[in-house]
Amino acid sequence: MLSIIDAAGWPIWPIIAASIIALGIIGERTWSLRRSLVAPRDLLGRVVEEYRARGVSQEFLDNLANESLLGRVFAAGLANVKSSREVMKESIEEAGRAAAHELGRFLTPLGTIASIAPIMGLLGTVIGMIEIFGAQSPSGNSPAQLAHGISVALYNAAFGLVVAIPGMIFYRHFRSRADALVVEMEQQAVKLVEILHGDRS
Repeated sequence: MLSIIDAAGWPIWPIIAASIIALGIIGERTWSLRRSLVAPRDLLGRVVEEYRARGVSQEFLDNLANESLLGRVFAAGLANVKSSREVMKESIEEAGRAAAHELGRFLTPLGTIASIAPIMGLLGTVIGMIEIFGAQSPSGNSPAQLAHGISVALYNAAFGLVVAIPGMIFYRHFRSRADALVVEMEQQAVKLVEILHGDRS
């Protein structure tokens, strides 16, 4: 592996740095977008049961907000449960926007890396071609310099694609996952409002 990096020349290092950042983002988003941390399936039932049994307390709201992103949305609504339906919905929508932003965290940098990795590879290719043309001289060609230029050109192009393809796949996956979780949280929040205001049992 080190011999490949050495053959690819200095243009490979920005691509390697981008790949490390992308791997970190992929790992973090894989962990953070788990359903149990965002929108547990049984949360609505537990919240309604707790509310009907004990009402709303600050401790209950704090524990709920710390449990998951959907819990934060529910806590915002329950904090205004004695207000009108419109006020409760507005507080839920505000918390929902913050939760949606949290779900999309780091996705823009991941998409950027997936987009620019091939361009960084192309830069390495251009630099390799420059070295190849630089090897031309009136006295003859330098085989070693020609080989090095070809290595720089091909390795950088390949590394750029190796970073870009999985990066784009994971970006699309996480974006779709985040959008689906936002829709589910909206549906759960609407159910909570309807239950607390007597429109749904």
